[in-house]
Amino acid sequence: MGILQDLLRLFAVYKLYEKWLGRTIARGVMPSHIAVIMDGNRRWARERGLDPWYGHRIGAEKVEDVIKWCLEFGVKAVTFFALSTENFKRGERELEELFKILSEKIGEVLNENLVHKHRIRVKVLGRKELLPDNLRELLKKLEEETKNYDNLYVNLAIAYGGRAEITDAARKLAMDVLAGKLRIEDVSEEVISRYLYTADLPIPDPDMIIRTSGEERISNFLLWQSAYSELIFLDVYWPEFRKIDLMRAIRTYQRRQRRFGA
Repeated sequence: MGILQDLLRLFAVYKLYEKWLGRTIARGVMPSHIAVIMDGNRRWARERGLDPWYGHRIGAEKVEDVIKWCLEFGVKAVTFFALSTENFKRGERELEELFKILSEKIGEVLNENLVHKHRIRVKVLGRKELLPDNLRELLKKLEEETKNYDNLYVNLAIAYGGRAEITDAARKLAMDVLAGKLRIEDVSEEVISRYLYTADLPIPDPDMIIRTSGEERISNFLLWQSAYSELIFLDVYWPEFRKIDLMRAIRTYQRRQRRFGA
């Protein structure tokens, strides 16, 4: 009985803290674009004696929660770092399980009403040609079905690497210069931005980047777009990420003075 009372008391304190945080961040400027490095899935699973892909599965389920919280807070865009180009170096079994989880979750999204009810546009950032055919087709269908929505922009960085993105952009730009479509003297930061994976997004640059798990680096994520992003590192594994963790990150963002190099 004592343990139950302690849990109820803890839950009540949590809810009070959540309400206080909600009122606090509502008074500040909300970030328009939040990017998330979803780190800690494997360590979360390993500490529980589980296979790493079980952590990936629980982590994938957390994405829908964050999307709903972003809708609640009025955030306009959220980008999830789901699979990096470097992740392809992992073991064959883990990659198979990762692709399976991604395919299942994308299939669920296609069959549910969340994206249509809330007019959520989904875009995939990355080298999609590296993905299995079935997953690539599911992602293409999801992009096609949501291409005209504009209430919330959800970007999935899959088979993504910041250096790979800039490399791909440089190749396309060079081809246009060689073809006479662009003069070399006209190349500017603005022009380069038009060749990036995020070129057609209304808010390509994240205001803040959250990384979970306690690691403090951006790991080749949105290298061009994150030039002036606020970096927020949280000491919580991604499968354990809570609404109050997102609100704490937003409160930290609101307390900072963004100078954009000035």
